[in-house]
Amino acid sequence: MLMSVATLAAGSGASALELEPYTGPEITRVVIYKERRRMYLVSGADVVEEFKIGLGGNPDGPKQFEGDGKTPEGSYFIDRRNPNSAYHLSLGISYPNEADVAFAEAQGRRPGGDIFIHGRAGENRGKGRDWTAGCIAVKDRHIEKIYMMVQNGTQVDIFP
Repeated sequence: MLMSVATLAAGSGASALELEPYTGPEITRVVIYKERRRMYLVSGADVVEEFKIGLGGNPDGPKQFEGDGKTPEGSYFIDRRNPNSAYHLSLGISYPNEADVAFAEAQGRRPGGDIFIHGRAGENRGKGRDWTAGCIAVKDRHIEKIYMMVQNGTQVDIFP
């Protein structure tokens, strides 16, 4: 499903973003390596695009609890899209999964949520490399491309 500029602007009251439709190979997987600060968009066995990323303000180790400032590690999928994101555009990641919830509950804590791949929205420039509350951040021009390339249901694998 390709998203048009009109779809992005519908009901937002904002001017339409001028996004290029994506006509390349289907992106079947998003692979993120936290230590490398890289995200790869993959089609089958081929890397189609590579992006530098920023992470949560406490990037070492997996997200376990609400407010820990960590980016999750594990297998998830893209489960929602936000064309009106406070961070330019965003793609939701299905964190927490069943195992994440079970672990947090066993510790008497909440796992947190609202983990996204998103832009910087201009005002977040200069905050350093790892500034989010646990999300994966890219440049605004990159999230525009990613938003058009990656569809809901796409697998997301996040490695240490």
